[in-house]
Amino acid sequence: MLGDTASGDATGRGRPVRRALVLVENLSVPFDRRVWQECTTLRDAGWTVHVVCPRGTKRDTEPETEIDGVRIHRYPLRAATGGPAGYLREYGAALWHTFRLARKVGPVHVVHACNPPDLLFLPALWLKRRGARFVFDQHDLVPELYLSRFGRGEDLLYRGVRALERLTYRAADVVIATNESYRDVAVRRGGKRPEDVFVVRSAPDVERFHPVPPEPELKNGKPHLLCYLGVMGPQDGVDYALRALAKLRDDLGRTDWHAVFVGAGDTFDEMVELSRRLGLEDQVRFTGRIPDADLVRYLSTADVCLSPDPHNPLNDVSTMNKVLEYMVMGRPVVSFDLREARVSAGDAAVYAPANDEAAFAGLVAMLLDDPERRRLMGKTGQERIGGQLSWQNSQRSLLAAYAAACDGRIPVPADGTTARGGGRTVER
Repeated sequence: MLGDTASGDATGRGRPVRRALVLVENLSVPFDRRVWQECTTLRDAGWTVHVVCPRGTKRDTEPETEIDGVRIHRYPLRAATGGPAGYLREYGAALWHTFRLARKVGPVHVVHACNPPDLLFLPALWLKRRGARFVFDQHDLVPELYLSRFGRGEDLLYRGVRALERLTYRAADVVIATNESYRDVAVRRGGKRPEDVFVVRSAPDVERFHPVPPEPELKNGKPHLLCYLGVMGPQDGVDYALRALAKLRDDLGRTDWHAVFVGAGDTFDEMVELSRRLGLEDQVRFTGRIPDADLVRYLSTADVCLSPDPHNPLNDVSTMNKVLEYMVMGRPVVSFDLREARVSAGDAAVYAPANDEAAFAGLVAMLLDDPERRRLMGKTGQERIGGQLSWQNSQRSLLAAYAAACDGRIPVPADGTTARGGGRTVER
């Protein structure tokens, strides 16, 4: 009940329980590392945190569990296939289960909805009518995602996703943006007041990601290892990376490397087939998703890491988690020239002109021939992660966003229970 108290203040008196409900549709939790870091930050700040999300396929499969004090409610969900009808089935099922489980959780003080899709404002509005405040955590710009995947800007579906984004902004009391580019969209296109939009950058978990001794056997008998880590979807550029590697071999005559692609996604099978068509099957390995310990082994051994996301309306303004994870591991990065890639990586990466696969291959070759530059770039990346891009900075911004959403107090929930002064207020 929201009227319960939790002990632990300096005087020994109980303090009101503050309850947050986090809604996620596109990934399970705690597999979604950003969401998990936000949940544990809120927990440590004194919030009781519930999460509603889909079940995973190989992990996060329990329908209900509690992990490290965070209560997770999961529902079965089949990913969309077969075009628009598939997305309607997926999103309809997700909304039904989200409403069902939100009712089970009961009244909350803050509902924290993460996109995509821009549909979770519907259960958020239902909870707002019961006294909750709405924090919109914008992981993706869905209109730009649509353009990047389908390339159509005037059709009915595009107008629909623009309308859903506007409705989400309008419903939100506070917006959390992953970088300054997204913040600018929330203010300019979403009409939010600048003081109601907070940048909470994603940051790698330094306890999960830290270098271990390299294992030369992972190089498959070659002098060098190249590594890609991340999702394999239509906009993620794995096809650009594979074509660049074919140019590295055929045009530059370089066969002194082995490449490993870690991750899965909608285009995984297509990318495996593309590597075969390019004749790369002997030099490229696709692992699928692997345990964290194996991922760290590959990244610790890699000489160069690949960020081949092509220039498009979404990628240019998005922060790529894989770039941050390469940096925390001290690996040099080759990227296409994207605005937010430069903001994140700075001199920890080298940048090929947009979508120029030959130039991308040339930069890989240049770094393979320059171990001292690779070392300096890796050191630069680690220093950036330990400084301006650390999760500690993001934690302060997250708690400031919650303080702003609650206007310095905990809102009155639907049952009339008042919970004021429940914990620390973060100055903006």
